Amino acid sequence: MTDPVREPWREPMRQALAEAALALRTADVPVGAVVLGPDGDVLARAHNEREAVGDPTAHAEVLALRAAARAKGSWRLSGCTLVVTLEPCTMCAGAVVLSRVDRVVFGAPDAKAGAAGSLWDVVRDRRLNHRPEVVRGVLAGACGALLTDFFRNGTHPGAVRGAEDGPGNGPDTDFG
Repeated sequence: MTDPVREPWREPMRQALAEAALALRTADVPVGAVVLGPDGDVLARAHNEREAVGDPTAHAEVLALRAAARAKGSWRLSGCTLVVTLEPCTMCAGAVVLSRVDRVVFGAPDAKAGAAGSLWDVVRDRRLNHRPEVVRGVLAGACGALLTDFFRNGTHPGAVRGAEDGPGNGPDTDFG
């Protein structure tokens, strides 16, 4: 049976997954993001580049939101949707709120650092002046598998700690 909530976001999530795969070239955690304009067209896409550029803030979400703001000519991304393969962390969730996107769609939840409902819920905090809609679990299996493979195969520079240190690789993993 088709899921009417997640179905419209499957194709943009496939694009985000393709973007995530690009992060592997520089041993970055494979997270990809796509920003859709109000008309559904892609405004921007990005993948993690922390290792590539040596910048701790070079997360896929932040880079995609910056590129979308440049493309739109405004930091206010009202009417836009951020589609990302992994649940945003606190920094990225803050950027989501500040950018005023209408919606954030993510694939794999992050039980260890997620800030869109798993560990924290920054994006829906009633004390903040903007609360985007959240759609979770779109192609969660594919998104989670990409991350799990990355950490288990030792591709990540920190992988020597063990696969259990990767995002969502704990007993409460919810890649469903």
